[in-house]
Amino acid sequence: MAARAAGYLESARNLTGSAAALGGLALTFAGFAGAYWPVVVGGLYGAGALLAPPPRPAAPAFEEPASRLDELRADLVTLRAYLDRVDLPDAATERLTALTGLLDGLLAPGWVSEALAEDPEGVHVVARAVRRDVPESVDAYLRTRWWTRLAPGARAPEEELERQVALLHGEAQELVDGLREAEELRQRSHTKYLEDRGGGGLRRTSPAKEGRGGGPGGW
Repeated sequence: MAARAAGYLESARNLTGSAAALGGLALTFAGFAGAYWPVVVGGLYGAGALLAPPPRPAAPAFEEPASRLDELRADLVTLRAYLDRVDLPDAATERLTALTGLLDGLLAPGWVSEALAEDPEGVHVVARAVRRDVPESVDAYLRTRWWTRLAPGARAPEEELERQVALLHGEAQELVDGLREAEELRQRSHTKYLEDRGGGGLRRTSPAKEGRGGGPGGW
């Protein structure tokens, strides 16, 4: 109860009502309220308290979008260390190197990763590739390769792995292309804004320069 009472004393309702009540006291001392001054002061306090904005709980402070990429960068380092330890066919290794290079470029600190952080779907694509798709593809290849040695299957596990990595690389490339197109659109929009603002008028020749041409008053 004491905490609630202290909270009310500091609330906007009490402060606004108190300010209005002080105005009522000023009216009383000026002789406008007369014998009804308690009613006037109390009424002004109540009116002020009702007009004050209601208490509003503070909005939760979530982490900044860019901070979510720090864990992804660490996970990509872990993934690369894992890939260095496994025995993979050369073709799959080349494709995985290209894929991790794309992911590293997207996650590198700077304006590119800031643009990625503003695209929740893009962050999801990168996180899914680093934390699930690539590890699952490689691990499935290693397990299938062992079974294939005992009983060959219809399709070589190396071909399946290369196909999976190619699909993942294509998905990452689409994300890169989308971010690039967004920047190109931003650039074109700024050009359009400058044109609509009348920036083309700067290319007009000034009267002073016109006078220096081939006319009678020219040089």
